[in-house]
Amino acid sequence: MRTRTVLAALLALCCLLPVTTAVAEQAPVISEDELKPFPLLGSTRQVTSGTAFNPAISVILDGKYYNDNVSGEGSEILEEAQGFEGDHDEAGHGHGELARGLNLGGTEIVFSASVDNYFDALVNLAVDGDGIEVEEAFGLTRGLPAGLQLKFGKFLSGIGYFNQLHPHAWAFADQNLPYRLIFGEENLNEVGLQLTWLPAWPVYTLIGVEALQGSNEKIAASDLDIPAGFEGRLKDRAGPRLFTGFIKIGPDLGPDHALQWGLFGGFSRLHQEEHGDEFLEGESWFTGTDLVYKFDAGGSHGKGNLVLQGEYIYRVKELEVAAHATEPLAIGEEEKFTQDGLYLQGTYGFAPRWTAGLRYEMAGLTNDIKTDAGTEKLDDSKRYSAAITFNPTEFSRLRLQFNRADIATDQGREKYNQVFLQYQLALGVHGAHRF
Repeated sequence: MRTRTVLAALLALCCLLPVTTAVAEQAPVISEDELKPFPLLGSTRQVTSGTAFNPAISVILDGKYYNDNVSGEGSEILEEAQGFEGDHDEAGHGHGELARGLNLGGTEIVFSASVDNYFDALVNLAVDGDGIEVEEAFGLTRGLPAGLQLKFGKFLSGIGYFNQLHPHAWAFADQNLPYRLIFGEENLNEVGLQLTWLPAWPVYTLIGVEALQGSNEKIAASDLDIPAGFEGRLKDRAGPRLFTGFIKIGPDLGPDHALQWGLFGGFSRLHQEEHGDEFLEGESWFTGTDLVYKFDAGGSHGKGNLVLQGEYIYRVKELEVAAHATEPLAIGEEEKFTQDGLYLQGTYGFAPRWTAGLRYEMAGLTNDIKTDAGTEKLDDSKRYSAAITFNPTEFSRLRLQFNRADIATDQGREKYNQVFLQYQLALGVHGAHRF
């Protein structure tokens, strides 16, 4: 009896299969217009639940083999570059510290979604052997009038071009020299507010201003503690302490060419540093320009595509001695640091899925320290890089890179070679990158 019942059920299921398949084939296609947040309801203007849609989730895996000819001290030598070595360094999940041999880089986990009719949200987490760090976590307004948009939370500042790029979007395996020495391992990444304006002008123009808390170790550090034995004191000033502005202009050059030029700057009303026996504090400011050109050759999988990119950054720190361990009379003396940096790079698709890149970097073309005793002129540091990148698909990447570094330190010039073999794998939904 049971056998007959089972056979009858199987027969009925087989008869239903064609019907089910036909229904699936005739399922309606969901248009982009239907994939929008729920509208406001009734006269109460109540917003529907943001949990109606799942967020887009992506994971970026990054790993490297690294070696150099200075016993693995390439990163430490870079930290001692003249004019840049005294900066306060925060603990964090940086992208620049590598051991000789195999390294698991920071894994990025990204969540993004439209919250409702008014806001979008994004969270970017960096996971490594030291734990989890929130790289970005911000809200973004939707539909403000007159081309305005407000961003709030923790985010990469809109200054420059390279600053907003996450490591998986870099054209090379490591951070360029001027950003590393002027802004630190994580670029300019702060908690704050950003207001941008995209006017309806014939030429693409984006104007932005930012009010940031001010915690960057290179230009806006303000959390130093004076240990016992030091005379003097440091200021405690509430944020926001760092203010920036930028403008980006992109003329229309046709379907195959794209160009973007930018100007940017920032001012920190409190910056503190530790230099051996003394603590310094005061103000700092920076300015710079960036230029990017892209050519789309229309070849298969990027063959013939060309990207040229460069930036120049100028930084000034006007500080005074706020505390000293051995010379109390030095308190109040002024010290002015003036440094700059630039990088120029280009990538070319020499074959389908294959890209070659060259990069030149310099920090300290201007590298002066002015004190009451006079002006000390320091040497510049430079580096040359070459990379070959293979992208089997848009979700995977393999890269071989060679660096030749020439770093000025207080002990003399250090010249050394670095080799990287990198892989990157992308899982899940990942939105298009910025221009």
